[in-house]
Amino acid sequence: MTSQLQLEDLTTESQPLTTANQPLEKYKIRTEKLNAWFGNNHVLKDISIGFLSNDVTAIIGPSGCGKSTLIRCLNRMHELVPGARTKGIVLLDEANIYAKGVDPVTVRRRVGMVFQKPNPFPTMSVYDNVAAGLKLNGVRDHAFLDKAVQRSLEQAFLWDEVKTDLDKSGSSLSGGQQQRLCIARALAVEPEIILMDEPCSALDPIATAKIEELIASLKEQYTVGIVTHNMQQAARVSDFTAFLYLGQLIEYGDTTNLFENPREELTERYLTGKFG
Repeated sequence: MTSQLQLEDLTTESQPLTTANQPLEKYKIRTEKLNAWFGNNHVLKDISIGFLSNDVTAIIGPSGCGKSTLIRCLNRMHELVPGARTKGIVLLDEANIYAKGVDPVTVRRRVGMVFQKPNPFPTMSVYDNVAAGLKLNGVRDHAFLDKAVQRSLEQAFLWDEVKTDLDKSGSSLSGGQQQRLCIARALAVEPEIILMDEPCSALDPIATAKIEELIASLKEQYTVGIVTHNMQQAARVSDFTAFLYLGQLIEYGDTTNLFENPREELTERYLTGKFG
């Protein structure tokens, strides 16, 4: 097995955004020299990467390389961890979400997050799980809520399975259904970006296939980012792929090109199972 020291010797500077051959204004959200820490642990190092509208960007790399931290920085969830901090720029429609005076709650409405483990609110019904964000934002119109819940469940490919069970507990659903319920909950507040942190890692192959089909559908309306440890999944669902290692962006570009003809030796070593 290749040692960490040898692998560190192969790391490179973050690739510029031009690796995707897109002008900067085409990116829905992008970072410029983004750094992140947990206390003294420097987990992201000068990351410059962009996520295109109506495309899926996959983030791959071994455990502990900073994948989840990266997407949590994109909607200002990283700062919720005690001792966590960031430095650098994150631009959403070319406006810095870390600028003074920007409300992080507003950012999180625009940049939705779905986590690795399905986390429906256990004491709430299916209906109330989906409507929770809207109610938190002060929506009380029942007709509006009804339409939003149905729309979101339809977008999450779940409506036909739960439309007669909306009063049942969200936690009574299967694991795959719970994950789609959480996606519906994120969609209900009408975000512009959906970020998913290993959304299929706890699911069986059938449930995983449904989530992957859903991801392909969502990109028609949203910008989608997905962290995955499954390289085959990244190849199936994404348009662009970023490979992270030890907090650095090693390579970023078109998924097919990155998998079939990686530019960096370290990327090739990871994709061929030399480490990970």
